[in-house]
Amino acid sequence: MAGGFNRRDALRTGGWAAALGLTAEQAGAAPAKAGSDSSVYTRIGARPFINCTATYTINGGALSRPEVKRAMEEASYWPVNLDELMEKVGAYIAPKLGAEAAIVTNGAAAALTLATCGCVAGRDPEKMQQIPNMDGLKNEVIVPRQSRNAYDHAVRTVGVKMVEVDSPANLDRAFGPRTAMIMMLGTGEPGGPIKLENLVAAAAPRNVPILVDAAAELALNPNPYLKRGASLVAYSGGKILRAPQPSGLLLGKKTLVAAAWANASPHHAYGRALKVGKEEIMGMVAAIDVWTNNYNLQADYDKWRGWLKEIGETLAPIGVKYKMTEPAGASPFPTVNLEWDPKRYGITAGEVGRELLAGTPRVMSHAEGGGFQFRIRPVAMKEGEAKLVAGRLTAIFKSAEKGVLEPSFAAPAQDIAGGWRVEIEFEPGSTTHTVDFHVAGNKLSGKHRGRVGSGELKGSISGAHVGFSSSWRYEGQTLHYDFKGRLEGGAMSGEVELGEYGTAKWKAVKG
Repeated sequence: MAGGFNRRDALRTGGWAAALGLTAEQAGAAPAKAGSDSSVYTRIGARPFINCTATYTINGGALSRPEVKRAMEEASYWPVNLDELMEKVGAYIAPKLGAEAAIVTNGAAAALTLATCGCVAGRDPEKMQQIPNMDGLKNEVIVPRQSRNAYDHAVRTVGVKMVEVDSPANLDRAFGPRTAMIMMLGTGEPGGPIKLENLVAAAAPRNVPILVDAAAELALNPNPYLKRGASLVAYSGGKILRAPQPSGLLLGKKTLVAAAWANASPHHAYGRALKVGKEEIMGMVAAIDVWTNNYNLQADYDKWRGWLKEIGETLAPIGVKYKMTEPAGASPFPTVNLEWDPKRYGITAGEVGRELLAGTPRVMSHAEGGGFQFRIRPVAMKEGEAKLVAGRLTAIFKSAEKGVLEPSFAAPAQDIAGGWRVEIEFEPGSTTHTVDFHVAGNKLSGKHRGRVGSGELKGSISGAHVGFSSSWRYEGQTLHYDFKGRLEGGAMSGEVELGEYGTAKWKAVKG
């Protein structure tokens, strides 16, 4: 309207805050200063951190681009039909990414799930409603053993069975009348015997689609998987693309992408819970516009190398070694590994990590476990934070114990050799495991058996204190158990750490 307030112009020139004359602080914008906190988190008691883990979802992923934030804000002010929007968005971004068709999803895992639904049910409403009941449906997904990983749970959730193959020679025998598709992990291909070309040669005569999980990789044009014969490829938006954190991409053949979208929210099918909003969709479009408009990734690489070098060169004079690694695979950016001599600094990586998180500014890192090295990944860091990280690490190492302190053990309070029945309480839920201990002095070894898996255990006993750990694979995931407890009255009890799944209580009796 002439001479009045125009919403569209306001949004194009910086959003409502700028249009109303508000400062970034008044509008509640997050400060960009290195190592600073944001009231949007601290007012509820949460504590942000400098993120040295790059694109890990649990730590917030990469920082979205300014263009993405602006697009999401503008998109939030207007209603739009999602079917119409996705049709236009797909037609717009697919050519930019070297694909026949494309949809935006709420993360790469959702792209995997929706792709599987599309390959199983197509656009048949009855089949779509039947999932995850696989009666009468194609319910087998062939997967190279080298591709198995925790994220293939996104495929299994549809109700399919994973059929592993370990060599090209065994590939043909894996196909059957209920084969729905093949799934391959992009970063798993180089280190294994089965290549995409092997899968294409076997799948093409049978008209079986091939889905590639390339979540953390670069979305290049021409696409490195589609041009070699893959049918579908999934990418994460919240990683190197720096699109909205809860966004992803599914690229590939038009019929299969359309089938995946039919199985997705807002449609009433298995993917109804996997909702992607108009804000995430348009944020992804903005990220792809930046990415495909002669984007200078080399400039980012140079900037990140500079930050990593600053950290390494600050620590080198105090005896912490650093080694740079160039972009590759699931880490398409430079990284640096820090390593120290335990004879000089008696502090483990896990202890360094805990101190980094406990101090100010708070730093999230890959420093964990009982070793003496860890890697720094720079993608989610901001300008000026490398200096702060280097300062925190310098202080931690300078205050560390001089040399590793050898643990002292007391004689075992009881002979625990043999079999034990272990009850684990999860709140809610419980299960029964068994352990068989072999004891040599203070060292423990043996077998830990769960409900569906088992693994070798290692640990120690000192007086009444017992600690042991184990792990085993289930499907594509590795399950970890780290038991700590005490002996008392012929029984054991304590707490078990379950990795990313938290902790539980346990008690054990012999027999």
